[in-house]
Amino acid sequence: MSTFSLTLRERKSIDMTPSFVLIVAVVSLALFSTPHDAVAGETAEPASLWYSSPMTDQSSAQRRPWVLRERDIILDMQLLQVLKDATARPHPRMTVEFFDANRHELDITSTVSRFNDTAVLRGSFKPPSRGDFTLVATGNLLVGSLQVGDRFYKTEHAGNGRLKLLEVDPRKMPPE
Repeated sequence: MSTFSLTLRERKSIDMTPSFVLIVAVVSLALFSTPHDAVAGETAEPASLWYSSPMTDQSSAQRRPWVLRERDIILDMQLLQVLKDATARPHPRMTVEFFDANRHELDITSTVSRFNDTAVLRGSFKPPSRGDFTLVATGNLLVGSLQVGDRFYKTEHAGNGRLKLLEVDPRKMPPE
């Protein structure tokens, strides 16, 4: 009984004025809320959608005259999963890097996700880059085409879950 009466006395001694409630609310929000940028998917630095693989096989470039350059790439699987999620809006900032060490930021304007773990992504590149892309994400793969300025790139499945980034000459490509 004395514990209950002590608790009751303590409760009566706390000043529950509107200003006290406001101070508690502001402190709680400051301590336990997520920053606005994190909620909006914005980060200070965009993440790269893919990275260069340590091993690159150049043998197929000699067999296909329309391929100017190629290299093996490794996808950031966490970003790939976000891209395939139809409810993930807004997307986090992400970039791709081709062969010139310049990073091009994606502006995804359309994502159509399917029940079979597949998504079709369309968009353009944020300034100063100019161009657009269409990519299909399925399973652990990302295949499609990207154009930046007058250069054309493709990602393609090279077998056993490996991906290649190709710079292609569209005038020499065979019809699909």
